[in-house]
Amino acid sequence: MNIRSNDVKQKSLELGFSRVGIVALESIDSTTSLATKRLQAWLELGYHADLAWMENPKRQNISEVMPGVKSLICVALNYYTPQPHSQDLDRAKISRYGWGRDYHRVLGKKLKALSRWLEEQSQPDFPIQTRFYVDTGPISEKAWAETAGIGWIGKHSNLITRDYGSWVFLGEVLTNLELEPDSPHPEYCGTCTRCIDACPTNAIAQPFMVDANLCLAYHTIENRAEKLPPEIAQNMNNWVAGCDICQDVCPWNQRFAQPTDIDDFQPYPQNIAPDLNELANISEPEWDKTFTGSALRRIKPKQFHRNAQANINQHDCLNGLNPN
Repeated sequence: MNIRSNDVKQKSLELGFSRVGIVALESIDSTTSLATKRLQAWLELGYHADLAWMENPKRQNISEVMPGVKSLICVALNYYTPQPHSQDLDRAKISRYGWGRDYHRVLGKKLKALSRWLEEQSQPDFPIQTRFYVDTGPISEKAWAETAGIGWIGKHSNLITRDYGSWVFLGEVLTNLELEPDSPHPEYCGTCTRCIDACPTNAIAQPFMVDANLCLAYHTIENRAEKLPPEIAQNMNNWVAGCDICQDVCPWNQRFAQPTDIDDFQPYPQNIAPDLNELANISEPEWDKTFTGSALRRIKPKQFHRNAQANINQHDCLNGLNPN
């Protein structure tokens, strides 16, 4: 085939991706990699809580996701916007990832265009096959992005890039093309423990490994229980959708974060700092209108009620009031 890795990278950048890297799967033994060992240890410790899909064995064998795959094209898209989180006790905090348009749609459109371009390069004797994912398949995307040289997995378990910090969304295109790979990215966290020290619930159980059972992001987004565990409800600090604490304190983010040039990631005004009391009572129609086209639709009205009310109760307790 005449398609080279540089051609793929150039096309990826033309489509607006911030970073791109390539993995040649024939040179990778995923069953013995450090990432696979970390995943297995994480699962054995029960740190995935009830995220049962993380147990999918395909996550540890990419060839089961797409038979015949030869290369993995990993991309990153900067989503950072510099607005600070509100410190007003009456205002909720929402993770930056959810401020603008749903990243699945934004990245999905670009990855689809890249996949179509690749398939258009097919030859009669070699049809190019592709399959793309945006946080939607059994793929260890951060580990592959590290192997592709895009960045490294930090102690908070997010991927950190030298150009944009950890404020990046990740996506992948699997293909049967054989492409020249990039070198894995070295790890540059060093002795820094700011993310570990800043976590209010001690969710970073050990460097590079987060215990979802203690993570505010997990509980505000994925936990569907009627009530939050006490150790979580007492440490909400106004978070209702995700949590950016470990990223906000990261020196790489403080020094190298760059405002995104993607218009779709500019914050919707209602998503930056909504009123806690309004969220605690948001109706289904109001929720539907407020979070149209947003990744925050994963958080249903009952979860917003619960998360907002837990924050209100926390404030009442701190003020010596009985939340009941």
